Amino acid sequence: MSDHDVTNEISGPDATGADAFGNSATGRTGEDGDFRYDAAVIGAGAAGLSAALVLSRARLRVAVVDAGQPRNAPAATLRGFLSRDGMAPAALLAAGRAEAAGYGAHLVDARADRVAAVPGGFSVRLAGGAGLTARRVLVATGLRDELPDLPGVREQWGKGLLHCPYCHGHEVADRPLGVLGTHPGAVGQALLLRHWSPDVILFAHTLELTGDDRERLEARGVAVAEGRVERLATDGGRLYGVGLADGRTAPREAVFVVPRMTPADGLLTGLGCAVDDDGRVRVDASGRTGVPGVWAVGNVVDPRAQLITAAGAASAAAIALHHDLAAEDTARAVERLRAGRTPQGVSPTGA
Repeated sequence: MSDHDVTNEISGPDATGADAFGNSATGRTGEDGDFRYDAAVIGAGAAGLSAALVLSRARLRVAVVDAGQPRNAPAATLRGFLSRDGMAPAALLAAGRAEAAGYGAHLVDARADRVAAVPGGFSVRLAGGAGLTARRVLVATGLRDELPDLPGVREQWGKGLLHCPYCHGHEVADRPLGVLGTHPGAVGQALLLRHWSPDVILFAHTLELTGDDRERLEARGVAVAEGRVERLATDGGRLYGVGLADGRTAPREAVFVVPRMTPADGLLTGLGCAVDDDGRVRVDASGRTGVPGVWAVGNVVDPRAQLITAAGAASAAAIALHHDLAAEDTARAVERLRAGRTPQGVSPTGA
């Protein structure tokens, strides 16, 4: 089977104006052969849905493929998103899906296993064998947080164990806070948290602190707890401290950690997208990768992107993608126009 042969292809709009998912077709007339969609957006978080909204409002045929495993699922609320502060993450996604679908985007609840370049576009193979084709692809698959292997960490993730001061700092302000020394960024995180609380302890754990680190921490009033961390101490599902290997328990009401962030970029690297020195897929200011026709936005290429910045970057990427399609359609139209013309003074019959 060639890359272009996709089994169980998801059908596009039929003669009644509805596609296989019951969505009405857009008014756009396609000029692109067998491609079912103009754009396939892979990932339906804030970034993917923002891109899908822009593209579908441009009357493009858009498929949004998502496996339903958002990174922020453990969090009860999202913060710092203008007009959506305090909203449940699931509610934001539900609203975004409804908005995109309202403009004709086709929501596909499946995992994309592979994207392959085919003449004129891409095939997207879905888990279970189905697939679809699109002229362009925008990947917004996010990243995976790799957490330290300590008792209580998984259970407290998104509750008593947090990672982003801008997402959670205000909600735990003025409380006793801790920072796990499992990542070189832990020192900077502890210094930053002093803006939210006067009581911050950095648990050295596996981190080797330099003399400069210790001086800066002391200057900012951040205490250092030496020794390895053994567990997060909880009672009835509530975090109350950090247990050390020597038997001590330091009372803390919230603990921060810098997770090791691994981009979920297998679809992009599988396409041959170039990566930078940090191992991240390289994109330009519009999110365009080195592979023509492929864009990538959000945490899959920028681990520091917040929800609101990921959504904004995705909007810009969608506009760039649309411009790319418009340029291609215009070039084809010019070719057809030129092909239909005859030399001046010569009749079509040559008489």
